[in-house]
Amino acid sequence: MGIYETYSKRQKRLAKSGQQDVYQYDTLPARFRGQVAHIWVTAIGSYIPVRGVRRLNEAWDLVHDTIARDLGIGHLGDNYADKNVRCADHLLKGGTSEALDIIQLSFQVIDKVVRKMHQYDRDSLAIKQDPDDAIAELNGRFLEHSLGYQYLNGQIIRMDSQYAHEEIVKPALSLLGTAGFDGPAQEFINAFDHYKSGRNKEAVAEALKAFESTMKAICAARGWTHPPNATAAPLIKLLCEKGLIPSKLEYHFAALRAAMESGLPTVSNSMARHGQGADPVAIPRHFVAYALHLAASNIVFLVEAHKNLK
Repeated sequence: MGIYETYSKRQKRLAKSGQQDVYQYDTLPARFRGQVAHIWVTAIGSYIPVRGVRRLNEAWDLVHDTIARDLGIGHLGDNYADKNVRCADHLLKGGTSEALDIIQLSFQVIDKVVRKMHQYDRDSLAIKQDPDDAIAELNGRFLEHSLGYQYLNGQIIRMDSQYAHEEIVKPALSLLGTAGFDGPAQEFINAFDHYKSGRNKEAVAEALKAFESTMKAICAARGWTHPPNATAAPLIKLLCEKGLIPSKLEYHFAALRAAMESGLPTVSNSMARHGQGADPVAIPRHFVAYALHLAASNIVFLVEAHKNLK
């Protein structure tokens, strides 16, 4: 038996709907911090506390000394420990902002300093992970823990500061948080869960399901009948026939309809929902992000049109 939604629970859900997001930004879990520390070990390497090898410690010196200077303190952590240990201590015990500061700087060092190191120096420091792979792993760990951050172009940015996420994804979540759209809301969140876990084909398929379910929810709310197994194309046609879009926007809607039919449905049908043949089909992450944003923009458009149709 499902959990009954009381009046007060529903009011709280509606109050929070405008703030709903698929990522969180406030807390960096201990496991995530530990995973970053492991990336440091393989991408920055060890610290060699021996005179005459100062150049080999350049990366750790830069990370430690820059953060300590910015904080106005003599050193991070235990003054008798090596600088890599002090940095790890700061990462594991610091607040969210402090941890993000040292993560950003450390990956700038990986990206700019370690990348230029001679292979002999990398071997001396036991560096086993190249910078691009380290950055990709960091971004993957952010997604794995539903943390709304990515390291892009030398900076850690919040996902909600990206235009597509702020202006498309979050409004879609907000609109689907209202009564009658529980099904597509869950499917849309499932799409992001798949995306964050690297299940790209499943993410695209779930995004299309959310798009189709949104149209079915609108039809149900208005008493418009359709075959139970109707897919995107006939549902779009039905909504057009029912005047969900004003006639003065018919040309615009025709173009939008063409974009939806040639975009997301085709993406899903050709790459996710059909058999992939003898060789596995790999869908690039940027392609999946495009599908999610396309689904979100369509959902926002449809729900807003539904709300405004008399």
